[in-house]
Amino acid sequence: MIEKLCLTCDRLLSHRQLACCHSYCGLPLHGKDILIYSNVDTELKPLQLTGHHGEISAMTFGKGSRPVVLCSASADYIIVWDLELCQRRTQEGKVAAGRVIGTLLGEIVHLSFCFSDERVAACSGATLYVLSSKRHEVISTLTSHRGPLTSAEFCPWNKDIIVTASEDRTFKVWDLKTEAICYQSFVLSASPLLSVFFLEENRHLITGSTDGQVWCFSLAEDHRCHLVTKMDLQKMEKRHQMHQGTGDDRVPEQSAADKVETSKPVLKMAVCSSFTNTSNEHKKDNSWLCIGSSDGLYVVDVATSELLTVLYFRDYPNLSITMAGSWSVSPGRDTMVFLVSSLFTPCVALLELHLCDLERISACGEGFSVFPSSPPLPDSPLNAEFKKKEPNHPKKKGGMKEQPLVFHSKVKSSGYTSAPRRIMFSPKTNIQKNPPSKKATKNTGLLLRDYPADGAPPTTPHSQLSTGNKPVYCLQYSGDGKQILCGLGDSSVLLYRSSLTGNPTVYTGHDKPVSSVSWSLNRQWWLSASEDQSLRIWTHGSPEPAIIMGDSIFSKPIRSAQFYYLDKFLLLASGPSLYLYLYNVDTTRDDIKRYEQRSVVKLARFFTTTSETDITAMSAISDFFSYIVLVCGSDRSIQVFDMNKGTVAAELPDAHSRAIHCVTQNKGSMFSTQAPDSYNLFLTSAVTDGVKIWDLRTLRCVRRYENHLNRCHPCSSAISPCGRFIASGSEDNCAYVYDIRSSSYLHKLHKHSDTVLSVTFNPATPELLSGTLDGKLRLFHSSSGARLSHETSAAVHSVPNMTA
Repeated sequence: MIEKLCLTCDRLLSHRQLACCHSYCGLPLHGKDILIYSNVDTELKPLQLTGHHGEISAMTFGKGSRPVVLCSASADYIIVWDLELCQRRTQEGKVAAGRVIGTLLGEIVHLSFCFSDERVAACSGATLYVLSSKRHEVISTLTSHRGPLTSAEFCPWNKDIIVTASEDRTFKVWDLKTEAICYQSFVLSASPLLSVFFLEENRHLITGSTDGQVWCFSLAEDHRCHLVTKMDLQKMEKRHQMHQGTGDDRVPEQSAADKVETSKPVLKMAVCSSFTNTSNEHKKDNSWLCIGSSDGLYVVDVATSELLTVLYFRDYPNLSITMAGSWSVSPGRDTMVFLVSSLFTPCVALLELHLCDLERISACGEGFSVFPSSPPLPDSPLNAEFKKKEPNHPKKKGGMKEQPLVFHSKVKSSGYTSAPRRIMFSPKTNIQKNPPSKKATKNTGLLLRDYPADGAPPTTPHSQLSTGNKPVYCLQYSGDGKQILCGLGDSSVLLYRSSLTGNPTVYTGHDKPVSSVSWSLNRQWWLSASEDQSLRIWTHGSPEPAIIMGDSIFSKPIRSAQFYYLDKFLLLASGPSLYLYLYNVDTTRDDIKRYEQRSVVKLARFFTTTSETDITAMSAISDFFSYIVLVCGSDRSIQVFDMNKGTVAAELPDAHSRAIHCVTQNKGSMFSTQAPDSYNLFLTSAVTDGVKIWDLRTLRCVRRYENHLNRCHPCSSAISPCGRFIASGSEDNCAYVYDIRSSSYLHKLHKHSDTVLSVTFNPATPELLSGTLDGKLRLFHSSSGARLSHETSAAVHSVPNMTA
């Protein structure tokens, strides 16, 4: 941050609204006059504007670049100045004059132009005046707040909408056509609201208070506001320092008298719109927000609710400002310009920040990819195989006579001595052809239709059933989307058709609630893991498991289990350990020794988390070769295991404020195709901390979703096969569907009977299945297009059956 200009004023301007644009900055002189400085060349003589008779209390520049207009307000007049015209008149030796647009409207504390510079909003007491910038006319007078107004801003995408913030701790959305209130917020804080800002790209409304609280709302077409996220600058600062590993060590030693905790008022907000280098997709996101506070500039990522960096005044000893009283911000393409007034001294400084300096904030270490870049290492755990049994050939003992090859007294002749055949082949021409059976032709292959890449999310209720009164802890569709596994709290597993019609197949054997279920790629077997520290592999047509892993093999409950590496391994997490097993399913049984298990399981390798913390969630991709396994620990961390090397490749500490109970990767499906980089995204869910989406390439959180309610139960989340939607369970008896590109929810699926614990998407067709705490299943279809038929007549193209 560079100080371009420092001015000592004749009075304190700590709580005055000063004006700053990319070319000029303005501040009062002797209370009644205005000095306009050039930001490009600060050595130029400033332009002096006179016309007010009272003390100037607020000023602002217009949104346009040509002509540059300035609006200033005092208790007597509100004046609009055309700076180019004023400069020309001054050069001609004439007096620069402005246009009076308002008279005797009281003490104005805030001014703002609309985006076409045709109207001006002026806050005076509890009243908002909307004035014409072209003539002396009051267009609207809006009064409803119970306290003095502090800020007002026009909506950039709707010229007839304006938002006001007040000391009564609320904000209101007004329709200027009808002069009516469209939306009135609840009391947001114990402290007054200071500023309002719009994020046009996401259509979000952001407001901040004097105690450092920041609220982000979505502003829908009906002008109703929905809370997207809430941030606390002080808490984010402490978390940021903890992540940086600095704490308060970076602050010089201070005496006890100097260690005073200060509030962080949200004085001004602006967006970091773009960067000089836009090759990185992350830098194109306009979710970075600059917040001017009393001790410095805070750069916040609204999408993730994370503090990226803080530019403290104390870290720049060459600056004249140590504590700020007001900020005026002018965002630009390559630089941002700030006009900052000192809180305790009559001083104003013009600061410049190059946005390229912020680029290093997003620069991370080497990231990862779910796709392998090289074959497995020679000593890789993924090369483990069962040992081949060598055949046992008995050694020949001396003196043993050779035995006959047959045990019959007569052997049929080979036919060498018989007469040669005269007729070699005689075709049969009177055979009637039988029509092929439907059953035979139907199973020759699996005929599929592509998952719609641009369809609507599944939000239309279709069917509902009850599995009992036990919680539905886990759900998973088979790869072809025709069957669904339900792991229940009564230790049983139910196998339904995806349409939820007919009676389910019940598999019992566990003694405690089922924690996870997983299908194999060939859909011939599946596994279930339970809190009873056991794992079972089941096959079609058999009520008994083919493999049982229990008998005190694991010391703690199995939190997660699945097939891995194209079904070569079993991957499961128990306690602080991650186990990798080879297995071979043998479904043949001896009727005499029917309880003898012929299937084989062998431990290939086990791994331990870095801090030996218990694993709470785990995820890996088995649909294609991938070395990456994501492990979440009870210490709130995410650890990335590289199974090719058998080590922890990276660790993200304090990923959530609570331990993560669900991690879900974007696995897509065989019915859909996504961009390769999309498969590097994964979701994490934690109680009281919402859902976060992470990018494995940068090892950073890229967005947060927290419109749903999750305070105590482990509500899961899922990504749609097309990669466009996210579904999450919630404790308000609803399921939420988000657009993956926006933090505000798209749809809220009502009428669930209890907390929604589990959600999952059908990989073959736009369907969403939810499971509740009281054992109810609800199926949702997409409102656009007909439901995908699995019959061969509805298929578009044929895909052969997948095998392990």
